[in-house]
Amino acid sequence: MAVMTETALPAPSPPAWTVSAEPAGSPVARALLREYYADVADRYYVLYEGRRATAEEIEAGVAAYPSGELAPPHGVLLVARQGGTPAGCAGARRLDDRTAELKQVFVRPGRRGQGAAGALLRAVEAAAAGWGAERIRLDTRLDLTEAIALYRRRGYREIDPYHFGDPYAEIFFEKDLLRREPPAPSSTTAGTG
Repeated sequence: MAVMTETALPAPSPPAWTVSAEPAGSPVARALLREYYADVADRYYVLYEGRRATAEEIEAGVAAYPSGELAPPHGVLLVARQGGTPAGCAGARRLDDRTAELKQVFVRPGRRGQGAAGALLRAVEAAAAGWGAERIRLDTRLDLTEAIALYRRRGYREIDPYHFGDPYAEIFFEKDLLRREPPAPSSTTAGTG
Protein backbone atom coordinates (compact mmCIF):
# COMPACT_ATOMS: atom_id res chain seq x y z
CA MET A 1 0.00 0.00 0.00
CA ALA A 2 1.43 3.41 -1.02
CA VAL A 3 1.59 6.22 1.49
CA MET A 4 0.91 9.68 0.17
CA THR A 5 2.69 12.60 1.73
CA GLU A 6 2.01 16.26 1.27
CA THR A 7 4.81 18.35 -0.05
CA ALA A 8 4.73 22.04 0.63
CA LEU A 9 5.10 23.99 -2.56
CA PRO A 10 7.03 27.23 -2.44
CA ALA A 11 4.86 30.32 -2.37
CA PRO A 12 4.56 31.97 -5.76
CA SER A 13 6.80 34.99 -6.23
CA PRO A 14 5.04 38.33 -6.27
CA PRO A 15 4.91 40.05 -9.66
CA ALA A 16 8.00 42.05 -10.55
CA TRP A 17 8.10 45.78 -9.98
CA THR A 18 7.50 48.03 -12.94
CA VAL A 19 8.49 51.68 -12.81
CA SER A 20 7.23 54.23 -15.29
CA ALA A 21 6.81 57.98 -15.65
CA GLU A 22 3.50 59.35 -14.44
CA PRO A 23 2.09 62.85 -15.02
CA ALA A 24 2.44 64.67 -11.70
CA GLY A 25 -1.18 65.83 -11.91
CA SER A 26 -2.69 62.41 -12.52
CA PRO A 27 -5.01 60.92 -9.90
CA VAL A 28 -2.43 58.18 -9.13
CA ALA A 29 0.37 60.71 -8.68
CA ARG A 30 -1.74 63.05 -6.57
CA ALA A 31 -2.81 60.19 -4.30
CA LEU A 32 0.76 58.95 -3.81
CA LEU A 33 2.15 62.45 -3.20
CA ARG A 34 -0.61 63.15 -0.66
CA GLU A 35 0.16 59.85 1.11
CA TYR A 36 3.85 60.74 1.07
CA TYR A 37 3.21 64.09 2.70
CA ALA A 38 0.76 62.65 5.24
CA ASP A 39 3.34 60.00 6.19
CA VAL A 40 6.23 62.42 6.75
CA ALA A 41 3.99 65.03 8.40
CA ASP A 42 2.52 62.46 10.82
CA ARG A 43 5.99 61.27 11.75
CA TYR A 44 7.13 64.84 12.36
CA TYR A 45 4.15 65.83 14.51
CA VAL A 46 4.22 62.59 16.51
CA LEU A 47 7.93 63.07 17.22
CA TYR A 48 7.87 66.77 18.08
CA GLU A 49 4.32 67.42 19.29
CA GLY A 50 2.99 64.01 20.33
CA ARG A 51 0.10 64.11 17.86
CA ARG A 52 -0.74 63.31 14.27
CA ALA A 53 -0.94 65.94 11.55
CA THR A 54 -4.32 67.52 10.98
CA ALA A 55 -6.03 67.50 7.59
CA GLU A 56 -5.39 71.25 7.34
CA GLU A 57 -1.66 70.78 7.99
CA ILE A 58 -1.48 68.07 5.35
CA GLU A 59 -3.31 70.28 2.82
CA ALA A 60 -0.97 73.19 3.57
CA GLY A 61 2.06 70.93 3.20
CA VAL A 62 0.90 69.48 -0.10
CA ALA A 63 0.33 73.01 -1.41
CA ALA A 64 3.79 74.13 -0.21
CA TYR A 65 5.52 71.36 -2.17
CA PRO A 66 3.99 71.60 -5.65
CA SER A 67 4.72 68.69 -7.95
CA GLY A 68 4.88 70.75 -11.15
CA GLU A 69 8.67 70.73 -11.00
CA LEU A 70 8.52 66.95 -11.47
CA ALA A 71 7.33 67.29 -15.06
CA PRO A 72 9.29 67.20 -18.32
CA PRO A 73 11.49 68.68 -19.59
CA HIS A 74 13.14 69.54 -16.26
CA GLY A 75 11.79 66.80 -14.04
CA VAL A 76 10.08 63.46 -13.80
CA LEU A 77 7.79 61.63 -11.42
CA LEU A 78 8.08 57.85 -11.47
CA VAL A 79 5.57 55.38 -10.05
CA ALA A 80 6.37 51.82 -9.00
CA ARG A 81 3.67 49.24 -9.58
CA GLN A 82 3.43 45.61 -8.67
CA GLY A 83 0.85 43.61 -10.56
CA GLY A 84 -0.44 46.91 -11.94
CA THR A 85 -1.15 48.36 -8.49
CA PRO A 86 0.60 51.66 -7.67
CA ALA A 87 2.81 51.22 -4.61
CA GLY A 88 5.24 54.13 -4.51
CA CYS A 89 6.81 57.10 -6.23
CA ALA A 90 10.03 59.05 -6.61
CA GLY A 91 10.74 62.25 -8.44
CA ALA A 92 13.74 64.10 -9.77
CA ARG A 93 14.27 67.61 -11.01
CA ARG A 94 17.23 69.33 -12.65
CA LEU A 95 19.12 71.71 -10.44
CA ASP A 96 21.62 72.56 -13.20
CA ASP A 97 23.16 70.91 -16.26
CA ARG A 98 25.23 68.54 -14.13
CA THR A 99 23.02 68.03 -11.07
CA ALA A 100 19.63 66.44 -10.42
CA GLU A 101 17.74 66.42 -7.13
CA LEU A 102 15.86 63.41 -5.79
CA LYS A 103 12.42 64.32 -4.46
CA GLN A 104 9.49 62.69 -2.66
CA VAL A 105 10.58 59.06 -2.45
CA PHE A 106 7.67 57.13 -0.99
CA VAL A 107 6.49 53.52 -0.74
CA ARG A 108 3.13 52.67 0.74
CA PRO A 109 3.61 51.07 4.17
CA GLY A 110 2.17 47.68 3.16
CA ARG A 111 4.66 47.44 0.28
CA ARG A 112 7.82 48.45 2.12
CA GLY A 113 10.69 45.99 2.33
CA GLN A 114 9.78 44.34 -1.00
CA GLY A 115 12.19 46.12 -3.34
CA ALA A 116 10.05 49.03 -4.55
CA ALA A 117 12.36 51.74 -3.17
CA GLY A 118 15.40 50.18 -4.84
CA ALA A 119 13.54 49.91 -8.14
CA LEU A 120 12.46 53.55 -7.88
CA LEU A 121 15.97 54.77 -7.08
CA ARG A 122 17.51 52.81 -9.97
CA ALA A 123 14.93 54.26 -12.36
CA VAL A 124 15.21 57.86 -11.15
CA GLU A 125 19.02 57.69 -11.26
CA ALA A 126 18.84 56.37 -14.82
CA ALA A 127 16.44 59.17 -15.80
CA ALA A 128 18.76 61.81 -14.33
CA ALA A 129 21.78 60.29 -16.05
CA GLY A 130 19.77 60.32 -19.29
CA TRP A 131 19.44 64.10 -18.93
CA GLY A 132 23.22 64.29 -18.64
CA ALA A 133 23.33 64.74 -14.86
CA GLU A 134 26.63 63.68 -13.36
CA ARG A 135 25.30 63.56 -9.81
CA ILE A 136 22.05 63.41 -7.89
CA ARG A 137 21.48 65.13 -4.57
CA LEU A 138 18.83 65.06 -1.89
CA ASP A 139 17.92 66.42 1.49
CA THR A 140 15.91 64.73 4.19
CA ARG A 141 15.09 64.83 7.87
CA LEU A 142 17.18 63.10 10.51
CA ASP A 143 14.15 61.24 11.92
CA LEU A 144 13.54 59.46 8.59
CA THR A 145 16.08 56.81 9.53
CA GLU A 146 14.84 54.16 7.08
CA ALA A 147 15.31 56.60 4.19
CA ILE A 148 18.79 57.55 5.38
CA ALA A 149 19.76 53.88 5.61
CA LEU A 150 18.38 53.24 2.11
CA TYR A 151 20.35 56.12 0.60
CA ARG A 152 23.57 54.96 2.26
CA ARG A 153 23.04 51.37 1.04
CA ARG A 154 22.50 52.70 -2.48
CA GLY A 155 25.83 54.60 -2.53
CA TYR A 156 24.76 58.08 -1.48
CA ARG A 157 27.29 59.91 0.66
CA GLU A 158 26.63 62.70 3.12
CA ILE A 159 27.59 66.18 1.89
CA ASP A 160 27.50 69.76 3.14
CA PRO A 161 24.17 71.54 2.65
CA TYR A 162 23.58 72.69 -0.93
CA HIS A 163 20.63 74.93 -0.04
CA PHE A 164 19.39 76.75 3.03
CA GLY A 165 16.12 77.96 4.47
CA ASP A 166 14.14 74.69 4.60
CA PRO A 167 13.79 73.71 8.27
CA TYR A 168 13.08 70.09 7.28
CA ALA A 169 16.32 69.71 5.30
CA GLU A 170 18.56 68.41 8.08
CA ILE A 171 20.94 66.07 6.26
CA PHE A 172 22.15 66.14 2.65
CA PHE A 173 23.38 63.37 0.34
CA GLU A 174 24.86 63.02 -3.12
CA LYS A 175 25.60 60.15 -5.48
CA ASP A 176 27.90 60.20 -8.48
CA LEU A 177 26.01 59.06 -11.59
CA LEU A 178 29.00 58.92 -13.93
CA ARG A 179 29.80 55.49 -15.20
CA ARG A 180 33.41 54.80 -14.57
CA GLU A 181 35.15 52.21 -16.67
CA PRO A 182 37.63 50.06 -14.79
CA PRO A 183 41.20 51.05 -15.57
CA ALA A 184 42.77 49.11 -18.39
CA PRO A 185 45.42 46.70 -17.23
CA SER A 186 48.83 48.19 -17.70
CA SER A 187 51.05 46.24 -19.98
CA THR A 188 54.74 46.14 -19.33
CA THR A 189 57.29 44.41 -21.38
CA ALA A 190 60.36 43.04 -19.80
CA GLY A 191 63.56 43.74 -21.58
CA THR A 192 65.63 40.81 -22.71
CA GLY A 193 68.85 42.77 -22.56
